[in-house]
Amino acid sequence: MPELRTVQVEDYHVRYQVLGEGDPLILVHGLSGSMRWWNRNVQTLAQDHRVYLIDLPGFGTMSRVRNRFAIIHVARWLLAWMEAVEIQRAHFVGHSMGGYICIWIAAHRPEVVSRLILVSPAVLSKIHTVWGYTRPLLTAVRYIKRGFFTILAFDALRAGPFTLLRAAHDLLSVDAQEDIIKIQAPTLLIWGEHDTLVPPSVGKILCTKITDSYLVILKDASHVSMYDQPEQFNRLAEAFLKGQPLDEASSC
Repeated sequence: MPELRTVQVEDYHVRYQVLGEGDPLILVHGLSGSMRWWNRNVQTLAQDHRVYLIDLPGFGTMSRVRNRFAIIHVARWLLAWMEAVEIQRAHFVGHSMGGYICIWIAAHRPEVVSRLILVSPAVLSKIHTVWGYTRPLLTAVRYIKRGFFTILAFDALRAGPFTLLRAAHDLLSVDAQEDIIKIQAPTLLIWGEHDTLVPPSVGKILCTKITDSYLVILKDASHVSMYDQPEQFNRLAEAFLKGQPLDEASSC
């Protein structure tokens, strides 16, 4: 079981979890998420890495933070947390909104990023309003696994509607184009074939923009491919983090 720890970051007592030994690996959840979204991945990833799970401000155990959500501040907050727990350099795995946060860190603080795994990162959207996502969200419900729906509902209730709307609006307002082309770290892009929120076509574009990148699209997986197809996801992540070849991946 992961070890629960606390640390002081920007006047808040922050709870985080640690499991395993080896090079540091930080898992960064997405919008409406929490560290619980990695439940099917952490044990495998911790076999060869020291895995860190943390909730971002406004979500999960940090839902009590009611400051105005600003995604760039959250990225800087994550860097402050790394400094507080004395992590100088790590691998990053970021999902959806967490993927954008990892992109920002890789672009602005490349020295702290070893390897980067982006799981349906929320960038390059053609939709720029929250209400424009009504139809994709309704379609996405069709592909949610029954076990995951309980986790999603619980975390959404903890965050609350105002935090969710503010975070979504902030995420849709950022332009990640310049940050994407600055990424120097080797990058694995993982997508679910049934992702209606951030479609696989975005992954193909990213793969051409990030110099050292590879793309894998997982069958029978949605926006949360790490939960839908954990065995394949974990195997790909482990191989990539070790620098091993990926037969399923497309290089660009």
